[in-house]
Amino acid sequence: MDHSQMDHSETDHSAMDHSQMEHGAHGGHADHVAQFRTLFAVMLVIAVPVVAADAMFADLVGYTLPENSLVEWISPVLGTVMYLWGGKPFLTGAVAEIRSRQPGMMLLIALAITVAFFASWAASLHWVDHTLDFWWELALLIVIMLLGHWIEMRSLSQTSSALDSLAALLPDEAERVMGESVETVPTAALATGDLVIVRPGARVPSDGTVVEGSADMDESMITGESKTVRRTVGDQVVAGTVATDSALRLRVTAVGEDTALAGIRRLVEQAQNSSSRAQVLADKAAALLFWYALGAAVLTAIAWSIWGTPESAVTRTITVLVIACPHALGLAIPLVVSIATERAARAGILITDRMALEAMRNVDTVLFDKTGTLTKGEPAVVGVRGVDGYSDDEVLSAAAAVEFDSEHPLGRAVVAAARELSLEFTSGSDFQAHNGIGVAADVGGVRVGVGGPGMLRSVGATAIPGTEEWLSDGSTVLHVVRDEKVIGALALADEIRPESALAVDALHARGVRVAMVTGDAEAVAHSVARRLGIDEVFAEVLPQDKGAQVSRLQAAGHRVAMVGDGVNDAPALAQADVGIAIGAGTDVAIASAGVVLASDDPRSVSSVIELSRATYRKMVQNLWWAAGYNAISVPLAAGVLAPVGFVLPMEVGAILMSVSTVVVAANAQLLRRLDLRQPPVTAFESRVLTPQ
Repeated sequence: MDHSQMDHSETDHSAMDHSQMEHGAHGGHADHVAQFRTLFAVMLVIAVPVVAADAMFADLVGYTLPENSLVEWISPVLGTVMYLWGGKPFLTGAVAEIRSRQPGMMLLIALAITVAFFASWAASLHWVDHTLDFWWELALLIVIMLLGHWIEMRSLSQTSSALDSLAALLPDEAERVMGESVETVPTAALATGDLVIVRPGARVPSDGTVVEGSADMDESMITGESKTVRRTVGDQVVAGTVATDSALRLRVTAVGEDTALAGIRRLVEQAQNSSSRAQVLADKAAALLFWYALGAAVLTAIAWSIWGTPESAVTRTITVLVIACPHALGLAIPLVVSIATERAARAGILITDRMALEAMRNVDTVLFDKTGTLTKGEPAVVGVRGVDGYSDDEVLSAAAAVEFDSEHPLGRAVVAAARELSLEFTSGSDFQAHNGIGVAADVGGVRVGVGGPGMLRSVGATAIPGTEEWLSDGSTVLHVVRDEKVIGALALADEIRPESALAVDALHARGVRVAMVTGDAEAVAHSVARRLGIDEVFAEVLPQDKGAQVSRLQAAGHRVAMVGDGVNDAPALAQADVGIAIGAGTDVAIASAGVVLASDDPRSVSSVIELSRATYRKMVQNLWWAAGYNAISVPLAAGVLAPVGFVLPMEVGAILMSVSTVVVAANAQLLRRLDLRQPPVTAFESRVLTPQ
């Protein structure tokens, strides 16, 4: 069979290390969350007698304490326990910030509780006026701070659920075939080359190649696609996926840290630990806020000492230090990005560089590689035409009977098309291949041939009407001959992914131009572009020249995202503003891409843009809230409205600070509502048997 016409070649912050309290480090550690929960609960219990036995609080509420000398020591003793035990995380963090020369929130909290502690002891020992007794305020401040930290840490710990879910995908045990027997071994004991059995409903223990059986595989946790994928002998399967309907035998090809699952986990961790422009900005803002708060506190102390009283000076100074804690500002960026990368990972979108996630929102042009990205990179029947009374189904079934046992890509495509339409056909007999002509076999007692132009010449026939259009589109045309009479023809071309048209439509809906680059001929490239609605085409481009096309678009003022298979597209992926490697479910270590799509679905590119824009909105909202809150509340805490009779109480300042942190955390959590998974394509009209 002459198939020569078909050619598809195309070519942390330092303060974290000591206290485990900064945002990035404790987020993924459940033990730290439990420790803070316990510490908060214990301090809350101790705070009750501290507050209740405090004379200032009793006067404020309006009750009388017992005339017992022991009662007046309850607040100082238990208050000291709270300062040393409950305040230890903040004090330790402050020391670390001083050593690292990175003053921030821990130092501010430590200053506030330390000033309150020593002022209260001085009042309790009657060294200063009793009005400087702040035991109840100190207790509430520590409890509120611990509550805010616990809430923050619990929120951050949830962002590591993607990593935990990935780790949980691997089964604890595997069934390894040893000669004629099967033994159950720990998954960690598997080695490359082992033969394992995966039973229906079980998870694949390691990456491997199917050597026996076939099954519909649930790969949703790897690719984000809910539709099962049929895997059979010779296909690769990934650790953690599920054989839904039947058993498989696999030859292990990768174990441990070499598996695709481990690679995905590394990418997620890399993204969650990387810094971005927004994070750097937030860190600088937190540092500036420290000096802003410290300066405000000094001015407040001086002003109230001159025009007020020592008590009011201490109270106002403590309030400024408390309310200026940049917790909300410090939480604004890392929590948003952590949640964003988690949501992406659950949808099979792996963010390897936070800078790429931020840049994606500004992309106005997406440049797709064609083969393997918009198309499947393998031939498929795209048109059938019968003549002289023969129906399309009859032509296709006759060709499939001849090609039944063919190993050629075109022959397999013909058989696959007939099976997809549930046509009845059986294998022909007396199969023969004629070089330069095609193949032939006896089908139902009749000689049927399938081939290219040589087949027509061999029977002295001419091409049937309409095939010229197929050829002009770059399709391969196979003629079907029955008893030396042409009964029809087939058109085969690189199969377009059914999701591609929807992906282009989704990008257009977001105001993004779509371009395509390919090594195919102009006719083939423009045929695909017309069918998908692509705006600009670069055809007959060598792999090493694809980067130049990206540069050309950038020179025209466009922000470009390049989407390719990550193999010969590496230079273009690196040149683009954002490089996106698609279809990397079993090859996640693509250094040239900032975003890796575990599935082959090009619609995920639109999802990345949606995620980037939503993430940026949350960052801006949180930064405005956190910075704006401090800019307004610090002057109020300092007492700028005291001349008109308004003085912000210290305890209210502490509550407002914690509320600000909770608001920022809650706003970031709204990103969890963003659903990036792509639904199965059900409404797409198949191009098989559709004349072009």
